[in-house]
Amino acid sequence: MTENFKEGFTVKSVELTDDELEKINSFTRSPFTADRLYAFNVTLCNNDIDRDNEKFDLSALNALAPMFIGRTGIKDHSMKSDDQTARIYDTWVEKQEGRKTADGEDYYCLKAKAYMVRSDENQPFITALEAGIKKEVSVSCSMGKSICSVCGEDKRAHRCEHIPGKVYNGKKAFVILTDPQVAYEFSFVAVPAQREAGVTKNYKITEKEALDMESIMKTLKSCTDSVVLTKAQAESAVEYIESLEDNAKLGCEYKKSLTDEVVRLCAVVMPDMDIETFKGVAQVMTAKELQSFKKAFSKTNYEKSAARQIKDGSGENKQLNQFKL
Repeated sequence: MTENFKEGFTVKSVELTDDELEKINSFTRSPFTADRLYAFNVTLCNNDIDRDNEKFDLSALNALAPMFIGRTGIKDHSMKSDDQTARIYDTWVEKQEGRKTADGEDYYCLKAKAYMVRSDENQPFITALEAGIKKEVSVSCSMGKSICSVCGEDKRAHRCEHIPGKVYNGKKAFVILTDPQVAYEFSFVAVPAQREAGVTKNYKITEKEALDMESIMKTLKSCTDSVVLTKAQAESAVEYIESLEDNAKLGCEYKKSLTDEVVRLCAVVMPDMDIETFKGVAQVMTAKELQSFKKAFSKTNYEKSAARQIKDGSGENKQLNQFKL
């Protein structure tokens, strides 16, 4: 499954009411007074089509709202605990009257309130927020479905040839992100992709969305122009290619060893052969051809060895078949 990094922006700080202070203190280990805290509003994301030709639907925004309560704010999606800067204590979905999305729907935003501790360490960051320098944020969440706006197929579960951003019969293709699974965090970033709120994305794979290579290969073979893979498919393809590369490396090593063995046996069995010439021939043989030569040379070599042992022995009639491969 994918982890969507949908960006938004911070707005001005807010005065903490008793009700808000109570919500914040539900996350702290000891009670904090308003003068020790800095709180601000943040628009996390919206339902408009972003620069990557993706959008949340309204149901996704409504489902994400409670999921983001208590989630932490970090810097550049860093997983280090030292980079945690804030925490969300309230969320809501807000309609912007008179405004429409690119696909003609009413415009909605997922908004939140977050808090930080006022401290010498955090003051430079708070100042950057107040000055509007630190503004863009990105939310990280897992979405269950990526629906094609043209055919309605879930791109993570089925093959779809509609390329986001292209127009089909007068209708622009884009991806509708819906069915949120988990909200992870929000992060302060530099460059947003969603035109107003700013959006970037990253994806995590789950079992139900990771497709097998047969399905991916069908998608690649059937394309007539361009093809779009989900991140899950792309990562599966990369993993498959890497495994092929590893196997190819082992195969090359095996073939080299087999070639050297066949050339050595040829020198023993056919001492009059120009070994350098045969070596050049052996290097272009297939593994199957080399195996056939190795078997033939080995048998001849054993038979010669057996004959020598009989000749050099007591003259008894010994059976050559005891020297069979």
